[in-house]
Amino acid sequence: MDEIIGLKKSPPPAEFGFEFSIARSARRRTVSIEVRAAKVVVRAPLNTAKSFLMAFLQQKAAWVRAKIAEQQVTMAARPEAAVYGQGSELAFMNERLRLVIGRGSRAAIARVGQELHLLLSARVRMSEQEQIRALLARWYQQQALQILTRKTADLCARAGLVCTSVKVRATRSKWGHCTSKGAIQYNWQILLAPEAIVDYLVAHEVSHLRHQNHSAEFWALVANLCPSCKADRVWLKANGARLCL
Repeated sequence: MDEIIGLKKSPPPAEFGFEFSIARSARRRTVSIEVRAAKVVVRAPLNTAKSFLMAFLQQKAAWVRAKIAEQQVTMAARPEAAVYGQGSELAFMNERLRLVIGRGSRAAIARVGQELHLLLSARVRMSEQEQIRALLARWYQQQALQILTRKTADLCARAGLVCTSVKVRATRSKWGHCTSKGAIQYNWQILLAPEAIVDYLVAHEVSHLRHQNHSAEFWALVANLCPSCKADRVWLKANGARLCL
């Protein structure tokens, strides 16, 4: 497990212009800087000298400031939590699904044509909005696992690659992740985007099965698997913050 060492006031903020922390790990072999949700973490091997880390951070300071500013804009663009009611519509790839809300002995959700039928239960210790949101999240996760597993398998077969597993979860900073062992994880909220964007994300993560980087070779493979990747990438960057229940 990483050892976290807070360095929020050293060196002085004027030198870097942002706060940060250091995460040391005996398993790590290289130094990297991670910027997520406008927060900065320097990850390093256990015995890396503090002076080296400060020099490394100084070298990357302009890039870090740019990433923080970019993420702050994205975070500010996130919409307020939606209020769902009878007849509300939700995006589901290229479709719009209408909510039909009823009451029952237990909470449940099912799709009927272009409608999502929700049953809310008085036995559940949640508000109506909390129940609706929980049911919707469960349904979208189930659909995402099925759809993304199938799309990943199809693209892997086309590219001659092997994915060891597919998982879905809601994450704040990433739409997808591919491990060195061939496991891919997706943010299930991608199903709120048009299907072309879903296909781009799958192509992106499948390409990481061959290239664990963002090299020219990686992007060439993404383009081969998804010819519209440049436009799709721009769309996701501009609209991704709004893809949330």
